[in-house]
Amino acid sequence: MHTPPLVDRSVPTDCSSSEQRALREAATHQLLRTRAEATDGVRRQQLLEEVVELNLEIARGIARRFRGRGVEQEDLEQVACVGLMKAANSFRLEAGVPFIGYAVPTIRGEVKRFFRDCSWTVRIPRRLQDLQGKIARVLPLLVQELGREPTLDELADRMGVDSDQVREAEAARGCFTVLSLDRPVGHEDGDLRLVDVIADDEDPDLRRIETIDQLGPLISDLDRRDRRILELCFVENWKQVDIGQELGISQMQVSRLLTRILASLRERLQAAQATA
Repeated sequence: MHTPPLVDRSVPTDCSSSEQRALREAATHQLLRTRAEATDGVRRQQLLEEVVELNLEIARGIARRFRGRGVEQEDLEQVACVGLMKAANSFRLEAGVPFIGYAVPTIRGEVKRFFRDCSWTVRIPRRLQDLQGKIARVLPLLVQELGREPTLDELADRMGVDSDQVREAEAARGCFTVLSLDRPVGHEDGDLRLVDVIADDEDPDLRRIETIDQLGPLISDLDRRDRRILELCFVENWKQVDIGQELGISQMQVSRLLTRILASLRERLQAAQATA
């Protein structure tokens, strides 16, 4: 007989506030704790599936951030869900970090591995993949400056590499399995090609969003005064002296509290990312 779900279905899965994320985080920990204590294999699998279902929107959200790179959205979501399953299966409660702080980098890593390992029909050297990423970033700038397509020599000169290296990287195009790298990305992107959007460097905006996602549960764990200090400082942009007057403490105390709060958040965030 199938055991009824452990978590109340009223627990939000698509969270838009820190309160909702805290509820989901607590429910996730409850499921994982129960699973750690369970001995029946079928029950453990059911609990694992409930954790994945509860946090499915996290995987879908990460998959959406990688769209437009030549892979169908449905395939990206499947890969992200595999990452979520791995995170749920390997998460350790004793680590003392929020599940989302562990899950986000694990899912992101799974998606990136998919692009790196599964998107090339012919394995080309990593240096050529790196060079293609650099070409993709430099080429639009040169086109704008020159008013035409640059020659290989002009491209190589701007990048500070030998023209033979650029020629070799250009010859390796078209190895992407899902779509040709020369395929236009969309109707509204003009001459933008798929290779232009597969950047080699970490996307700073993506990294910032994911860091915010991971910080949410950590901030929710703070006491009321610490959360208020962060809100006044970073949301309302109050000066420390004004925060002190609001809370009935000195500016020096506000400074010390902020230092402590930020150090604690940084330490817990780094711990979460290190365990992923």
